Amino acid sequence: MNMMTTAGAVPSPTHPARDFLAYETECRSALRPLLTGLLDMAESAGWNRRTAASVLMFLAAQQVSATAHASTAA
Repeated sequence: MNMMTTAGAVPSPTHPARDFLAYETECRSALRPLLTGLLDMAESAGWNRRTAASVLMFLAAQQVSATAHASTAA
């Protein structure tokens, strides 16, 4: 199985989280090339790009749910 062994660096935010629009825009800019690279790798491995993107959305939602559930259970 061909696995990615290193991840690209994610730059730190320069806007405070309370400045939501700038913070979110900056986060999108930081993560977009990493997501594009991951989808490129999935496609190169033979996965359908649309399916891979859909699965990533599902996994992201699971992460958000798990985090929310963990914080309410604590």
